[in-house]
Amino acid sequence: MKLSSDFSAIVTGGASGLGEATARGLAEKGVKVGIFDMNEERGEQVAKEIGGVFTKVNVADNDSVDAGFDFVRAVNGQERILVNCAGIGGGIKTVARKRDTGEIIPHDPAAYIRIININLIGSFLCASKSAAGMMTLDPIDSDGERGIVINTASVAAQDGQIGQVAYASSKGGILSMALPMARDLAREGIRVNTILPGFYETPIYEQMKPEVKENLRAHVQFPVRFGQPKEYAQVVEFMCEHGYINAEYIRTDAGARMPPR
Repeated sequence: MKLSSDFSAIVTGGASGLGEATARGLAEKGVKVGIFDMNEERGEQVAKEIGGVFTKVNVADNDSVDAGFDFVRAVNGQERILVNCAGIGGGIKTVARKRDTGEIIPHDPAAYIRIININLIGSFLCASKSAAGMMTLDPIDSDGERGIVINTASVAAQDGQIGQVAYASSKGGILSMALPMARDLAREGIRVNTILPGFYETPIYEQMKPEVKENLRAHVQFPVRFGQPKEYAQVVEFMCEHGYINAEYIRTDAGARMPPR
């Protein structure tokens, strides 16, 4: 799939961070880009700058996702590329003990469910509905390819830290989806791949205290820095154009392995 104006894409979480970089990168290749995000102001701004289209979508809500696809497809046509970047973080231990009182506090179930709903179920909903649309299209080459789904997990899927039980669960689920989803869609010519980003200069990391960022940076091998969102976007573009990569995952982490805390 040579990226060009012949194709359209939808990027969830495309108003900031890795999603924004992906939307911009695909648009630079000529791809018609639709953005799903909850941040209307920023989403509209990015869409305007790249000549794309934005619609407010809660990826964890089935009706919202349906409406989002209908809206973007009415403008750009059926997408052949879906990149799932929408997601949230969170830090809560499985069970915590207060140092001053000794009080034992189990993980808030609502917080766990929220992270799973947005990160994992949201990715699944968008992937399933996008693939259903791709199946209506004619193949684009002699291999029979119709499109590609790229999901964003995290190195936390494999190296989850203390307090990341919910986040790591959601990202581990995304990683585990790739193979069975790719098998489900193989006869339809739709590839499914996953990216596991490490430490990137995104809004989540920008909110960290300097000492926390320095601690994380110490675990990066080379180059010793946080990744740039455009480097994530380059992996997306590579996965789109390399037709023999399917049911795979790529860690983009400069050799880092997350410490326990």
